[in-house]
Amino acid sequence: MIMEERKPKILLAEDDTNLGMVLKNYLELNDYDVELCRDGILALAAFRREKFDICLLDIMMPNMDGFKLAEEIRDVDPDIPLFFLSAKTMKEDIIQGYKLGADDYISKPFDSELLLLKIKAILKRNQELNNKEEEIHEFIVGSYAFNSRLRTLAHNGETHTLSPKENELLHMLCEHKNDLLPRELALKKIWGSDTYFNGRSMDVYIAKLRKYLKDDTNIEIVNIHGNGFRLVVKE
Repeated sequence: MIMEERKPKILLAEDDTNLGMVLKNYLELNDYDVELCRDGILALAAFRREKFDICLLDIMMPNMDGFKLAEEIRDVDPDIPLFFLSAKTMKEDIIQGYKLGADDYISKPFDSELLLLKIKAILKRNQELNNKEEEIHEFIVGSYAFNSRLRTLAHNGETHTLSPKENELLHMLCEHKNDLLPRELALKKIWGSDTYFNGRSMDVYIAKLRKYLKDDTNIEIVNIHGNGFRLVVKE
């Protein structure tokens, strides 16, 4: 059975019935799951009850305004993306919105397509940050300990700090340990392109890494001619 991919979930707090429904329908047509609440108290209850990826908050709402709602939301989740959608265009209101941690303050009336692009951009940024945080940063390479976050390679009580390119290249080799790291993949990710001169530069960095790892004979960086490199670590 094929599992359906989860749609990003949006909390939309908007007391204007017509605008709220139009915006909800538009976002749902663009593959978002939208919970529409028509006052701040209902929106806060929904936020505490469910998991959302982004909040779109009107400011002038009954029972609890958007600013107060934003404060309450930030107490629960300081990192969730948050947009204000408001007819209030005074500089003081906009400043207050950003002080509350808004990612954007969008004045009404607004272009729905532009709002959609902004939502996509902020969700993509957050996904990339989450993926980066989930990366493995600590590796045991034979008798060496490598930390790619700190750019350190430790062995027998001594620690060497790697240059940024040395660090990225060793990180990629560790991710492909005992497997092929394609030459083109490493060049495009670290150098930006797989030109001849970048290839020669990468060969120099491979030689440097071999030198750093030479004290453990169970480690070898093997050149697979025309294809790439293998970080071979004998157990």
